[in-house]
Amino acid sequence: MISRMPPHVVARHGIARTFQNIELFEHATVLQNLLVGRHCHRHTGWVQDWLFTGSVRRAELEFRRQVEEVIEFLDLQHYRDSMVAGLPYGVRKVVELARALSMRPRLLLLDEPSSGLNTEETEDMGFWIEDIKNDLGITVEVLTLGTPEEVQAHPGVIEAYLGGTADV
Repeated sequence: MISRMPPHVVARHGIARTFQNIELFEHATVLQNLLVGRHCHRHTGWVQDWLFTGSVRRAELEFRRQVEEVIEFLDLQHYRDSMVAGLPYGVRKVVELARALSMRPRLLLLDEPSSGLNTEETEDMGFWIEDIKNDLGITVEVLTLGTPEEVQAHPGVIEAYLGGTADV
């Protein structure tokens, strides 16, 4: 069962997620946060990393190339070298999505990706999610859509948050 797996093992199985409450490294740049998303694909040992061997350098260059693709896909070029702590909330939500995409997942789980976003940012997020599915071929599962009341009453939401059917 996936809920019993450590996060790094889940990531190695091609599953990435974002959080309702943003979970970024605030005192790192956007680029550095996205490179963290590639950590599950490292295949070198600490000695190789410490010595910065040729294989480590090649892997680092490939990770950066893939992260740059994500930066371009989500139009984050302007923020690449910015510290996350200084970014507006809406941009942080996109950076969190970018970090998940940097993992190159097969399945992307999004926990309220547009919560706290204004109308324009919400529309942009919706377009990006469609592009992620259609252009990148990543599976994105939508549990439910609707008003807050409809979402709270949805059986799938009740199962996900309460672990069973609710007797309300």
